[in-house]
Amino acid sequence: MLATKHQNTIDAAVKANHERTFYSHYPEHPKAYGEEAHAKGVQSYQQLLNKPFKQLMQTGETGWTGEEVSPYTQEVLGVTYPTFAVGDLVKQATEASHAWGRTSVAERAGVLTETLERIKDYFFDIANATMHTTGQSFMMSFQASGPHANDRALEAIATGYHELQRYPPELEWEKPMGKFSIRLKKTFRAIPKGVGVVIGCSTFPVWNTLPGMYANLITGNPVIVKPHPRAILPIAIAVSAIQQVLQENGHDPLLCQLAPDSTEHLIAKKLAEHPDVKLIDYTGSSAFGNYVESLPGKTVFTEKAGVNSVLLDSVKDLDPVIQNLAFSVSLYSGQMCTAPQNFFIPEAGIATAAGQVSFNEVVQRFRDAIVALANNPKMGAGTLGALQNENTLLRAQEAQQLGGKVVLAGTAVNNEEFSKARVFAPTIIEVSSADTNIYEKELFGPVVLIVKTKDTAHTIQLAKQMAQKHGAITCAAYTTDAATKEKIADEMNSVFTPVSFNLTGFIWVNQHAAFSDFHVSGGNPAGNASFTNQEFIIKRFVWVGNRELIE
Repeated sequence: MLATKHQNTIDAAVKANHERTFYSHYPEHPKAYGEEAHAKGVQSYQQLLNKPFKQLMQTGETGWTGEEVSPYTQEVLGVTYPTFAVGDLVKQATEASHAWGRTSVAERAGVLTETLERIKDYFFDIANATMHTTGQSFMMSFQASGPHANDRALEAIATGYHELQRYPPELEWEKPMGKFSIRLKKTFRAIPKGVGVVIGCSTFPVWNTLPGMYANLITGNPVIVKPHPRAILPIAIAVSAIQQVLQENGHDPLLCQLAPDSTEHLIAKKLAEHPDVKLIDYTGSSAFGNYVESLPGKTVFTEKAGVNSVLLDSVKDLDPVIQNLAFSVSLYSGQMCTAPQNFFIPEAGIATAAGQVSFNEVVQRFRDAIVALANNPKMGAGTLGALQNENTLLRAQEAQQLGGKVVLAGTAVNNEEFSKARVFAPTIIEVSSADTNIYEKELFGPVVLIVKTKDTAHTIQLAKQMAQKHGAITCAAYTTDAATKEKIADEMNSVFTPVSFNLTGFIWVNQHAAFSDFHVSGGNPAGNASFTNQEFIIKRFVWVGNRELIE
């Protein structure tokens, strides 16, 4: 029985969720999976190109679609995917859910953990598919869509496993009434809410999708996965692996269905508005996220856009701070929801152990660090990755017209391995604190804004305002003063924004660790949900109690 096979894994994951210390079930280094795995993954990926994707256990397709283009080669992948009528997808999900909803929590957890073990077999296929749909570097593609995504999925399984056993399934209840007692048999059932739809994004098609998928499945709900039309292959491979395991273990593979569409014929709204769809997970733009949140009768989990800030007050040594921040803004060319955008620096500069460094010098050193990184033949192209689409490139190119002072004009960067790769170094614009029309919105991609403030108190006020009005997923702060640190934490936390203090070296504000960090707080406009707190799980089912008199 799979529940027994994976019990130690599930117990360890539950323990890790409670303790919040470092825990990872899936090693993040490719070499942990064998010397041959990388080469085999490339080969497997290439064998998927220019043909229909037939690994899914879904039938009754209405047609085929596919429009993915590699940001590295500019070539069409040529993979086509079956399309399905929305009504059929929902009907099949509903039918598949009946037996699954009655399956024990232990069995569901065991089966779902087994699906993760199967996905692990495809980590390198998924990594190459991620690289050539999103523009992430190979290493980021491997880690984010492989071990990190699986860890996040296991985290959701473990949270669900724990929450669904919070109350006893049945008990004998007795109330003393003097000479006699009232005795009732009581049962408590966790009833799944219904069909779930998970709407994926183009930049992290697996990492952002698995948590919602597994949160639905562990709580007894079927799930329909609607990927972004230009990033289908990575999650298609994962869904096919899940379907394999479900079928092999006597469960309906249509508990987890893929619902591909095209930019010409989008189906996200039809799915979201279907009366039998009760749960919606969404990652992407605020406009569509706000629409999803407005739908009546739905339980919705969103991750939308936010404006992430860096607050610079004082540091011990400026160089390691500058290096860390230069890497943070360059990593995957700022195409991460956790990437910093607005850098608030007081006009008097920042204090260091070696004395005050002027505002202009801080900006110049930051600029120089980004240029050095982008032009580094060993690190530059690999850190920047490639821009996922032409719109992001256009936004980066047009950033110079935003207003303010152009500190660094973004330029194309050569990738020696892929001569046609869409690579663009960050643009840096310096603005004043009055230029709210420029820095009060998310500029997704390689665009960095330096905001000159009166002092640190002014910096905190502006960063807090940004998070409150426009949302923030992350915030980085640098200060050597204990009182200032406390003030920043209090003010930013009051608008539900987590703060990373004084990061240098090999840890960056962009990174969130499964089993420890909550990804998005769910408390500000950047999104209403969090990977993975209790609310991400318990809103997907309803506790119902039944009573029977014992005579």
